[in-house]
Amino acid sequence: MTQAQRRTAASRTVQPALHNLAICLRAPTLAASALDGQLRGDGAQGVLHGDVRVLSVAIVRVNGQEPEAISSARRGVGGYRFTGLLRALGTHQPDPTVRLDRTREVSVGCCAERLVLSSTASTPVPIRVEIHLEADLAGIDLLKAGRARPPVRPTLLGASAVVWREGTTTSTVTMLKPEQHCRLEAHSDGATWTWEGVLAPRTSTELGWDLVVEDAGAVVGPAPGRVAWSTPSVHADDRRLGVWLQASLADLDGLRMVTTAQPHDVFVAAGAPWYLTLFGRDSIWAARMVLPLGTGLAAGTLRALAARQGTIHDGPSQQQPGKILHELRRTETVLNEAGGHLPATYYGTVDATPLWVCLLHDAWRWGMASEEVQQLLPAAKAALDWLLLWADPDDDGFIEYVDSEGTGLTNQGWKDSGDSIRFDDGTQARAPIALAEVQGYAHEALVHGADLLEAFGVPRTEPYRQRAAQMRTVFERAFWVTGQDRRYPAVALDADNRRVDSVASNMGHLPGTGLLTAEGERDVAYWMSHSTMDSGFGLRTMSSDSGGYSPLSYHCGSVWPHDTAVVLLALARAGLIENGRALVSGLLEAAEAFEYRLPELWSGDAAEEVGQPVPYPAACRPQAWSVTSAIAVLQAVLGLEVDVPAGTATLRPMRPSPVGQLRVEGLAVADRPVTIEVDAAGEVLVAEGGGLTWSTAGGAPT
Repeated sequence: MTQAQRRTAASRTVQPALHNLAICLRAPTLAASALDGQLRGDGAQGVLHGDVRVLSVAIVRVNGQEPEAISSARRGVGGYRFTGLLRALGTHQPDPTVRLDRTREVSVGCCAERLVLSSTASTPVPIRVEIHLEADLAGIDLLKAGRARPPVRPTLLGASAVVWREGTTTSTVTMLKPEQHCRLEAHSDGATWTWEGVLAPRTSTELGWDLVVEDAGAVVGPAPGRVAWSTPSVHADDRRLGVWLQASLADLDGLRMVTTAQPHDVFVAAGAPWYLTLFGRDSIWAARMVLPLGTGLAAGTLRALAARQGTIHDGPSQQQPGKILHELRRTETVLNEAGGHLPATYYGTVDATPLWVCLLHDAWRWGMASEEVQQLLPAAKAALDWLLLWADPDDDGFIEYVDSEGTGLTNQGWKDSGDSIRFDDGTQARAPIALAEVQGYAHEALVHGADLLEAFGVPRTEPYRQRAAQMRTVFERAFWVTGQDRRYPAVALDADNRRVDSVASNMGHLPGTGLLTAEGERDVAYWMSHSTMDSGFGLRTMSSDSGGYSPLSYHCGSVWPHDTAVVLLALARAGLIENGRALVSGLLEAAEAFEYRLPELWSGDAAEEVGQPVPYPAACRPQAWSVTSAIAVLQAVLGLEVDVPAGTATLRPMRPSPVGQLRVEGLAVADRPVTIEVDAAGEVLVAEGGGLTWSTAGGAPT
């Protein structure tokens, strides 16, 4: 390596790895440490609150040495326990006699640690404990970019507390003294607390500290009250489904948030640690997947987003009348050193607006109160008008996007990394880009939005239906690629209306949207079970035969569990769920491998080659739509569709069931409990509740 290459390598910053961190969460507060419990300040490590790292370092040493880690275990969504040995202390023998058990519990705006030193040594053990603390009060965009910031100088508050202040953020740590012999000292880069004592034989001593954050500048905050969804009981021959669901609901609770402007409208943050805020697309998909457990989360999400629906044309923020935002932050987000940045309220998303309409329609069908729906109809009409007036600037019949300012997101669908939209030979497409799945979302929104408005007596909906019919025609003509095995929809059309012809998961979102013919849906279903798309641990984002494929690419070959779950729901709605059986099994394998906390994504490596899913290092955990994928898989296995206004529900279970016999109690439809049971062959044994008339597809009411 040349000297210039060494300088380049030394100056290069990369997004920090998250896959090997112990994460405790109660949004908007999060603690992320190494698996030994130490908060070292590296990468994303530390305690974060509302997009600020309020404590970066908390390192414990005993007699000058760090404990030797032997165990770490998650305790619910907000807690962790770490065990370390101090083998240089105590009785000199093969068995360790002195240990440190460190427990951490995160609550809203707080992080509490307790350290229990215990000894089984035969003689007294002199102990000197040092806890070194630092806080850099760095913003989340700086951390995500892998960049460092010097620690903020602390101030002592008496003999047992230390505080860091900057802007509107104050972070205070109070040390818990067990007895005498304590000392707290401040330095330019942090503070050190020291305790000295003696551990008598077969005794223990508890130390600890409490962190409290005050944050007057936050735009998001903790959700009040209890969760707005039911907690069903799931019993299946394959017990992993029930375990996964229960673990996911605990994580979902940890992600609940509100905006400070709408403190009663609860949504779930997109993911930890980078996205603990309101996101249009992510929060919508999460709420949509939760609908079988109730409509409360959907209602809060819809209102929180409607409150910030676009009203003007603004280039830097990409705001347009009727448009739903992409993300909300306290300050602008710096994307890169080349000038890329996002305003604090950013609208650079092409799919959040139609998905908002789809969520409102689906929530109505699942029993959302009529008065709640009616309050949101003006926002729905504005969103539908955006599809007609502003989403297709060149009037070619396709919903498309372009970063008009050159400083925002290059790609504005769910695959929003800069290199995600590629031709089959690996070359990148040039914007404006019309994504396949967005055409499906828009078609569904136009048709179902018209249905919804008409049901509530809103006139003049025919333009929405006319536009939907036009979209069906132009999509059929423009998007289909003749494949070597079978035809398929292109990922997108580029600036020259060329088909971006790689085989990718985008097409899997189309069945059930009404955009495709029955034959087209069967063609898509074929590819969703193709060996180049199914990794064995879920659906690849891009075919392993494509020129741009890389198993550890963010969007060009990795597996995203929400993507697989959305495809399963789409196949179920189209009556083609049998093509998804292997995908269900793959997600269950992945859930078990990740200890039932599925990350944002993982490698697309084939299961038969790697044995267990390979982590994507920078993947968020927990992440909202990964969490809610467990509910979506349950719904897809049951083939459950509900229409409360019509008083009906339909079941089309997978045959045979990929999880064996399955009984679910405590689903919620219009706030009424529902019980469903299917046998291993997929035959419905029980379907009752919700005040509905139940039927199986093609069969009589049960």
